[in-house]
Amino acid sequence: MKSSRNKTIEVSPSELKQFKDFLLLEENEKLEDKIFFGDSLKEIKKLPRNLVDLIVTDPPYNNEKEFGKGKVKVSKEDFELWCDEWIKECFRILKPNGSIYICIDWPNSGMIQNLLDKYFIVKNRITWAREKGRGSKNNWKNNMEDIWFATKSDEYTFNVDDVKVRKKVIAPYVDAKGNAKDWIEENGEKFRMTHPSNIWTDLTVPFWSMPENTEHPTQKPEKLIEKLIMASSNKGDLVFDPFMGSGTTAVVAKKLNRKYLGFEIEKRFYVLINKRLTN
Repeated sequence: MKSSRNKTIEVSPSELKQFKDFLLLEENEKLEDKIFFGDSLKEIKKLPRNLVDLIVTDPPYNNEKEFGKGKVKVSKEDFELWCDEWIKECFRILKPNGSIYICIDWPNSGMIQNLLDKYFIVKNRITWAREKGRGSKNNWKNNMEDIWFATKSDEYTFNVDDVKVRKKVIAPYVDAKGNAKDWIEENGEKFRMTHPSNIWTDLTVPFWSMPENTEHPTQKPEKLIEKLIMASSNKGDLVFDPFMGSGTTAVVAKKLNRKYLGFEIEKRFYVLINKRLTN
């Protein structure tokens, strides 16, 4: 029996059976606040050029079970060709001042960087600590993932003030009059708001007692996606995710008063996304 403290959002067999509203791209003209059902690689080609302001995505990794619609691991060469195709399409549909973030595991990180270099201007690699799993007896525990940040041009949105980090001041400096230099004191705590770095250690992988947690195996924290959307888009902008998965990109975009657009190929997760968006 599920614990009363278990907040995991799940899709029951009856919910999956009763759900009928699988939205198809060809049946709709509106491309805002929509999640379409289908294979992203095919559907993205139907989208018009220069449509979206920001792309945030966590594509299937080729070191596990999933790749596209199938459940088998393919060769590195085929996986790279597949990634090249959708990244090229992302460049086409992104506005000239738009940005893209791609979450990826370390075995495929270098490949994603190389593909981004073909089409975009690579700006940075964010590495975040994801404390999960029991580790290995004959290897270092995999405790990180990368997020590649790239832009379509040298003119792009970056709201640095929205993502500054509160940092404790250990050695607070004062000027000649004794006034604080670049720090604030509140309730006895001295701190400053600093520019965010590309090493993130303040995130928690969603787990069973968190209301945002879902049954999706590779769900990203809302806080992580929130940072990306706040930094690289403005209210009213259109945020696109070609591989919606658990739907976190759409959920966070909605909370931050952005519009969302995306695709999902798995029926169960498509229903899960709709459940999160309507709760």
